[in-house]
Amino acid sequence: MSSIAKASLCAVMATMAALPGSGGAADAAPPRIGIIGAGKIGGTLAELWVKAGHEVLISSRHPDQLQGLARSLGPKARAGTPREAAVFGDVVLISVPYGALPQVGKDLQNELKGKVVLDTGNPYPERDGEMAVEARRKGTGVASAGFLPGVRLVRAFNAISYRNLKSEAHRAGEPVAIPIAADDEQALAVAMRLVKDAGFEPVVDGPLSRAKAFDVGSPVYVQLLTARELKARLGL
Repeated sequence: MSSIAKASLCAVMATMAALPGSGGAADAAPPRIGIIGAGKIGGTLAELWVKAGHEVLISSRHPDQLQGLARSLGPKARAGTPREAAVFGDVVLISVPYGALPQVGKDLQNELKGKVVLDTGNPYPERDGEMAVEARRKGTGVASAGFLPGVRLVRAFNAISYRNLKSEAHRAGEPVAIPIAADDEQALAVAMRLVKDAGFEPVVDGPLSRAKAFDVGSPVYVQLLTARELKARLGL
C-alpha cells in the first residue's frame, strides 16, 4: 500500500472512531437510514441494519406494498416514498435498477444534497439500455457520481449477491469482505461502520475511480472473500 493510501486509511479510521456508536466520545444513537428501493438487496440490508439497532425507512413508488415488510422488521422500521426516505435518512441507501438512477438523482437532488449516499446498483445493458454501456466504460463509481450530483457518494454492496448478503452476514470465523470506494473520507467512515453493522468486513479500495475494480465482471465480483483475500486481488 502506498504512503498516500496509508495516510488516507488512517484518516478514515480516525473519523470512524469519532462516529456515534463506534465507542468514541460522541457515542449516540445509530444513524437513521433511508432506503430507496426495498428489493432483494435493499430489503435484506434493512433487516440487517434494524437488527443492529438502526431506524430505517424503506421506500418505493408503491409504499403500501412495503407495509408488510416494515411490520415484519419491527418498530424501528417504517415504509414511505423515496422522497420521505431521502429526508428521513442521516444516510441513504439507493438500491434501484441502474437505469432508474438518473431520475432518482433529478427527483431527489435537493433532499439528497450533502448526505452520505450508498449506491448498490449495477448497470446491465440488456435491462438498462445504452446508458449502462457507458457506465461500464467509465466505471460505475464515476458514472453514478454524475447521476447523483451533490451527494457524498459511496459505492458499496454492489459486489455481493442478495442470497449471500442474507446467508453470510455475521458468519462464524473471518467475515466476508465488502469492497467500498468513495472520494469523501467521512463518507467512507460511515460506510465502513454500516458494513460492519450488517455483519461484514469493509475493504476500502480507494476513490470512486477505483470502484471499477469491483464492478460487474471483475475478478472479485460476487466472490466470497475474506478481507485478506480481497485486498490481495485488488492489489491493496
